[in-house]
Amino acid sequence: MSEHTVLAHVDEYLKVGIEYDCSDIHLPAGYPPAWRRFGNLSPIWDSHAPLKAEDTERLARSFLDEKRWEHLQRLGDIDFAYASELGRFRASVIKQRLGYEIVFRIITTNIRTMEDLELPIESLRPLTRYQNGLILITGSVGSGKSTTMASLVDFINMDREDHILTLEDPIEYVFESKGCHVNQREVHTHTESFPKALRGALREDPDIIMVGEMRDLETISLALTAAETGHLVLATLHTGNAPRTLDRVLDVFPTDQRAQIRVMVSESLRGIVSQQLVPKADGSGRALALELLVNTPAVGATIRDGKTFMLPGIMQTGKNVGMITMDESLRNLYIKGDITQEETLYRCEDKAQMKSFFQS
Repeated sequence: MSEHTVLAHVDEYLKVGIEYDCSDIHLPAGYPPAWRRFGNLSPIWDSHAPLKAEDTERLARSFLDEKRWEHLQRLGDIDFAYASELGRFRASVIKQRLGYEIVFRIITTNIRTMEDLELPIESLRPLTRYQNGLILITGSVGSGKSTTMASLVDFINMDREDHILTLEDPIEYVFESKGCHVNQREVHTHTESFPKALRGALREDPDIIMVGEMRDLETISLALTAAETGHLVLATLHTGNAPRTLDRVLDVFPTDQRAQIRVMVSESLRGIVSQQLVPKADGSGRALALELLVNTPAVGATIRDGKTFMLPGIMQTGKNVGMITMDESLRNLYIKGDITQEETLYRCEDKAQMKSFFQS
């Protein structure tokens, strides 16, 4: 690769990303083409010169149709699901100070099973068999929430004979109807917004509703109502652990409604899966650290009383139903030799306790 060769089409960069098992490809003005591999962002080619504004404009034009190009000119950013013969990608293009920046998230089209992902199946399977309630999958950006969510939906698709409706922005994994009848709707393509789609969803007679992201008060409120009225709702949130997830859900509501919402959540919550992907000690990829909260009577009472800070203690005593805290999961990965002491300490909640564990 010579220093200045800029490839003609984004697909050529995506091909390289797929070949080397990357999660994201970055094509920014003012920086060389880059990839995110096993959680780390670095230039694809060390000797490549930074991309110029005209390079990224040409690359953006190479895969945006007229309608999307016009949207980008008008609003300054666009994100959508891009599909080519290489596969499916979550694409985002923004205007920035130096020119355009294009970022692709590579979506692995084959849906991985719970076994493949080494999820705690015995603890998660009972949650997927409820007729109603709320299951939350949480974690930061790039922590594998969509992958976990897809494997749960796929399991339900084979395990039950019901109607699954997914509301996503954009559609990532494509589900074929198996035991269930599956409908997938993309926000901004098939419907205006998550709240609008959720209102419409309740008239579609679904049994299971998957909500790509609970971003605001209206979406959270509608998702809770759906969970209460006989639907099993699976949704994602950008929060780090179970107590913070519950605080985030409750804090979006006005103060005078919180007591009532706490009761609603304490009754409709089925479980919270929080996860992070941690670079492996041997550099071969990333290990999944997973926290699981299952709603037991003790958990329900804690939520109702607004004492979410007590949850880690309850989770430590709830191993019989599969509960595990993030710190415990990280410790287990460290003991197995999967992750380093440094990563374990960096990612844990209770630093003092983890330090004393290392010293003991």
